[in-house]
Amino acid sequence: MTTATDTTAETTRADQARQLRGMVQQQQHRHLADDETTATAAVIAVTSGKGGVGKSSLALNLAIALARLGVRTGLLDASLGLGHLDLMCGLNGYWNLGHVLSGTRRLADITLDGPDGIHVVPGAGHMADVGNSEKGLGSDVAEQLAGFEAAHDVLVLDTGHAGHPFVGRCLAAADSVLVVTTAEPTAIADAYATIKSMPRGTGTQLLTLVNRVDSARAARDIHQRLARTTRIFLESEPSLAGWIPDDPEMARAIHDRTPVLVQAPDSPAGRAIGQLATRLVYHSPDSNDSPSFFNRLFPQSDNEEPVHGKPPPTD
Repeated sequence: MTTATDTTAETTRADQARQLRGMVQQQQHRHLADDETTATAAVIAVTSGKGGVGKSSLALNLAIALARLGVRTGLLDASLGLGHLDLMCGLNGYWNLGHVLSGTRRLADITLDGPDGIHVVPGAGHMADVGNSEKGLGSDVAEQLAGFEAAHDVLVLDTGHAGHPFVGRCLAAADSVLVVTTAEPTAIADAYATIKSMPRGTGTQLLTLVNRVDSARAARDIHQRLARTTRIFLESEPSLAGWIPDDPEMARAIHDRTPVLVQAPDSPAGRAIGQLATRLVYHSPDSNDSPSFFNRLFPQSDNEEPVHGKPPPTD
């Protein structure tokens, strides 16, 4: 039986979703002209300096949390080599972006429908091959990618380690970069190395996320150590996006190939990721009239026009 309290709570969540959706659309200036094919998405790149800090799981669950706020979210598995985001949410994508780049599949063919309506693109790390090819991206693939971006408010990128040139390009082209670290000294040192390797002067919002800690105080201490070092040696300082508690539900969800926000949404980690998504939406940078993400990632030559794509048809 639905109570008045339940109805009020549902109404509040719906109002919040509409408000957040409106903020995303306004801040990202989605319609730069009357033509909707120029629409751009806010891009959040999730990266780390070392493996084993929970980067991919956080990227996946962040995408789900954003979708639950009413934000149309795409998730790109941009890890170099074999990514596993599809497996982590109980899917099994045989085709990936590499097949799109080779022309054997369309982007719509390889895009997976993930939890809560997110759209997962496996094998986006194959875009690194484009930078090593004289052929470039190709107008057809560029149009497909532009159409994918136009159909979403936010794109979440699960990137590889920042030392790779392609990953550096992804981070420079993103609106926000979320550097994931833990309390381990090696993870903190590698997070600093990640920030140090990032291109300067791109206007990208730099954020840190401390994973698997016991308290907000511990997270702040870790962030302050990292921020102090970057301020002294790099003359830049990341902001603290948030922290995720050390929660056994997260490890259990990974083992079960189910996102923690699906399996245990009210767990400490699940609630923290939901709060992180809300903060990121409210404080996302204004991209103004900047080109689309894929045009920034693969800039056109001076005699070429930027490629725009039409959003794919909806059912």
